[in-house]
Amino acid sequence: MNLGRPNANDALGTFNRSKNVVPGSGICSRCIDGCKGNCDIFKSTFRGREVIYPGPFGDITAGADKDYPLDYSHLNIQGYALGAKGLPEDAEGNPDNTKFPDVNTEMEYGWDSKVKMRLPIFTGALGSTEIARKNWEHFAVGAAISGVTLVCGENVCGIDPGLELDAKGKIKNSPEMDRRITTYKRFQEGYGEILVQMNVEDTRLGVAEYVRRKHNLQTIELKWGQGAKCIGGEIKVKTLERALELQKRGYIVTPDPSSEATQKAFKDGAIKEFERHSRLGFVSEESFLAEIKRLRDLGFKRITLKTGAYSMRELAMAIKYSSLAKIDLLTIDGAPGGTGMSPWRMMQEWGIPTFYLEALTHEFCQKLAKKGMRLPDIAIAGGFSSEDHIFKAIAMGAPYVKAVCMGRALMIPGMVGKNIAQWLKDNELPVTVSAYGKTEKEIFVYYEELLEKYGKEIKDIPLGAIGIYSFAQKIKAGLQQLMAGSRNFRVSSISRRDLMSLTEEAAQVSGIPYVMDAFRQEAEEILNGKIPSNGAARGRAKVAAGR
Repeated sequence: MNLGRPNANDALGTFNRSKNVVPGSGICSRCIDGCKGNCDIFKSTFRGREVIYPGPFGDITAGADKDYPLDYSHLNIQGYALGAKGLPEDAEGNPDNTKFPDVNTEMEYGWDSKVKMRLPIFTGALGSTEIARKNWEHFAVGAAISGVTLVCGENVCGIDPGLELDAKGKIKNSPEMDRRITTYKRFQEGYGEILVQMNVEDTRLGVAEYVRRKHNLQTIELKWGQGAKCIGGEIKVKTLERALELQKRGYIVTPDPSSEATQKAFKDGAIKEFERHSRLGFVSEESFLAEIKRLRDLGFKRITLKTGAYSMRELAMAIKYSSLAKIDLLTIDGAPGGTGMSPWRMMQEWGIPTFYLEALTHEFCQKLAKKGMRLPDIAIAGGFSSEDHIFKAIAMGAPYVKAVCMGRALMIPGMVGKNIAQWLKDNELPVTVSAYGKTEKEIFVYYEELLEKYGKEIKDIPLGAIGIYSFAQKIKAGLQQLMAGSRNFRVSSISRRDLMSLTEEAAQVSGIPYVMDAFRQEAEEILNGKIPSNGAARGRAKVAAGR
């Protein structure tokens, strides 16, 4: 088991010279005086704090590669030869109406005011990072035409070069936030929504007031943290002028751009970039409930919360406070997370991994439910990329977990599609793409479908958005197949009984029965002469009851 080699990684552009490495330290077993590099220690000798972060910033996403003792591969999905759960009231469970394309992958979230999505997935927070800014049209339009929610992350207004503040230091105008919202809304079709995220700085600037007043947004998201890091949001800044500007706006900027030594080092070319940081938040039940009331008084119909891979204490706070405040969606993001702008060692070594965090989430939800508390709809984030991941996460957290938040997996198709557009323009298609054709219509299997739907507007749908749509359709078909095989014809009918643990340790942590125990009682009853029921009526009853 690889728990992480801490002294070299491609994300940092570092490597070990020796083939033999000390497992604990990651240092070459034979460190030679005169070595020309390039381990973390070697590079840090002259680049210092730069080696904390993956790079090149703005051109990559980076996910920690620590191999945790347990993950979702330690669960398998059950398949059945009879039964049908989640069928409509008037449908009978028979081979003619239980075909896998009939599976309904739609879901909805919200306490009273509901939002429907065509798939139980939505984007991670795409905030003030350069990779989010320069790919926004691809991400936003792709999410909109796929019918899923798009999360506009923290600090977008705060770093907007065109930001205008009023006399009280509140947002008067933010062209970048305007661009982000209008791009998504143009192609929104009644499924999904754009919700804007707020941290400490966003709250102080009046982001909620601005997006409510100017764009009539119905949802706002508070942020406690994420799975990639346990400190505030960060970006890189390439110029001294920009660093000073952000420092004047109240951000933490390191190294200090106002320092004479720092300015000289930047002029010399030693310092090539600055980091902009956000402040850490402090949460109490009283302050949280007060903030929710304030946001509702502004007119927001829905309020969501994003929290990270913090300790059990903070997880309990997030779930209970969300219940008390009637939060519409609670997104819980497990370690290690994936981002283009987080300290690399922090991503590797802090926080509760997603598998364990979801197990705790289900345990805590059960305890609060037994006390009669209504739980918010929950989404799980942290390393998901495929339809089996989605099924397992929803099943493991059932009936509380309703969706999966996908970070890098929904960004990559946008970047690939964007690059295909550039390769077509430059007549430089790689063989991995040109094997399927030399035009958009030949390469993208859903191009004609979207052309038929949008007509002349197709010219305003970038190829990155078509890439995201194509990926979403793959997720949909794969999820339909897994759901049909487990006899679930609606997302809400997926349950913990549809999983088995492949190891006893996974069973102990998750509460999902070990493979040699799952359905053993039913099997023994059949062996002893009992006739099994197909469970179809029970499945229809659950749908009718809205469970």
